[in-house]
Amino acid sequence: MISVHQLHNARLAGVFVLVLLLTACASAPQLRDSTEQRLPRQSELSDVPFYAQTEYQCGPAALAMVLNHQGVDTDIETLIPQVFIPDREGSVQPEMLATVRRHERLAFPIRGSFDDLLAHLAAGDPVVVMQNLSLPVYPMWHYAVAIGYDLDDETLTLHSGEIERHTMSFSRFDATWARTDRWGFVVAKPGTLPEGITARNAVNAISAYEEAHGPEAALSSWQAMVERYPDNAVAQFALGNAYYADQQPEKALNAFQVATERDPQMGAAWLNIGLLQLQNEQPEAAREALDKAASIEGSWQARAQEVLENQLED
Repeated sequence: MISVHQLHNARLAGVFVLVLLLTACASAPQLRDSTEQRLPRQSELSDVPFYAQTEYQCGPAALAMVLNHQGVDTDIETLIPQVFIPDREGSVQPEMLATVRRHERLAFPIRGSFDDLLAHLAAGDPVVVMQNLSLPVYPMWHYAVAIGYDLDDETLTLHSGEIERHTMSFSRFDATWARTDRWGFVVAKPGTLPEGITARNAVNAISAYEEAHGPEAALSSWQAMVERYPDNAVAQFALGNAYYADQQPEKALNAFQVATERDPQMGAAWLNIGLLQLQNEQPEAAREALDKAASIEGSWQARAQEVLENQLED
């Protein structure tokens, strides 16, 4: 008679056989023509250190590798209590990103496409990737660090588990990555914006860093973002707040004004312009901005109306 334990193992064996069959039959991801033409045929980041994981510690190991690469002096043992969740026998995505921020680095989620993954590697950024090494119905989550690729051989190189420079075919890797919705992120120092990061992901990453460390600490990152995305109104507004926190009111005022040029319906920026113009003893300019803020529906309306009634009465 087969015991429950034996039955469980038999089912597991069946799952892994099916996984092997599925990954063997998976086709390589179709790369855009621009990717094939623009990127070098091979790229490998040989300066990314390798940490072999112990049981369930792929998250801390992956973080140690990318943080060390960004100049942070840390190791797996230091990171385990920060990111490892015993009840889940692993590390969840929000904690991975939060731990990067605790070490005064920014975590930028990447767009989930193979083209973007390769572009980050070609630009010199190792990518933490999340894989499901089993099936959706019986997931085996795993973090690895992609460090290189070969377009001719269609292979990806990763620091993964206990294997340094583990090579996987594009097709096999993408099959495991697709089961996590192709989740991954790159790490950068404040004031730098990795190549290929979308404006939305940049705003989210810098905002999360600002929430953890304050607007002054995020100032250089907002500066880098508006240099890359000068037409992004949200980034201009955030830059204004960071300048104000850094006691640079004139630069803050300019950033808020640019924000309203990019988005005339940004009531919060109009409100801040009005308040700064009051500080500058420019009542007419303040009234104009506050009137605009009060006319746009949103949480800023009440404050704009209050200032107009109490400080700018005719």
